[in-house]
Amino acid sequence: MHDDDEPVGRVLGRRQALILLGAAGATLTVAGSPVAGATPTTEGPEVCAPALNCVVKPEQMEGPYFVDRMLNRSDIRTDPATGRPSPGTALTLNFTVQSVRPGQCAPLPNAVVDIWQCDALGLYSDIPSQGSSGRRFLRGYQNANAEGKAQFITILPGWYTGRTLHIHIKIRTTGTNGRPYEFTSQLYFTTAFGAAYLRAQPYARKGPADTTNDRDSIYLRGGAQMLLNPTSTGAGYSADFAIGLDLSNTQVGRPD
Repeated sequence: MHDDDEPVGRVLGRRQALILLGAAGATLTVAGSPVAGATPTTEGPEVCAPALNCVVKPEQMEGPYFVDRMLNRSDIRTDPATGRPSPGTALTLNFTVQSVRPGQCAPLPNAVVDIWQCDALGLYSDIPSQGSSGRRFLRGYQNANAEGKAQFITILPGWYTGRTLHIHIKIRTTGTNGRPYEFTSQLYFTTAFGAAYLRAQPYARKGPADTTNDRDSIYLRGGAQMLLNPTSTGAGYSADFAIGLDLSNTQVGRPD
């Protein structure tokens, strides 16, 4: 486990991404529609501007709550020991993992996609200091399929002191040098969307988050490129997210 104390990797701007992909692989798409319950905005780092579907994303720190239990499952809401799901609003995450090279963007099958997060009240499972040793809720991994896709069913995360709302993600595969490659980062929500869902139960029991994106030191180091754009599904929300990995970047690919 590691503390949230230092940045890793680098942020690729839109122009740099275009150069990396080259004219042959650059497909411009528009990030989805506005989120239900959120107020559209035209300023600041949280604008859903046109973005490349295949683009290198910034790596961020692992944080102190990663536990490598290798729980192979799509629905991570339950604690395997009890079968009881963590209460909260359902969120389906649809990942597409891609390999990015000059002029080429291809699916990355068999990559191990691992996610973990806190529950609606800010608690992580299997952390002795939080009194949750032996519990396994809101953790799990999937192997990306032939199209580089992996799906998880989780809940919208709660908050804890000093951090904005976020979900951790780790992707493990093999680099171009034949060695293990590990990408670790965090996923975020717009401030408006987060404030809206925190007003509903069970989140409302804890009140508004004490730290928003613009005050989170980790988010400010590339988090705007890791924003989710959930859409309402009736039973909860769903969000698609594509991650391009430069497998030749040994600095990013080093184990965390």
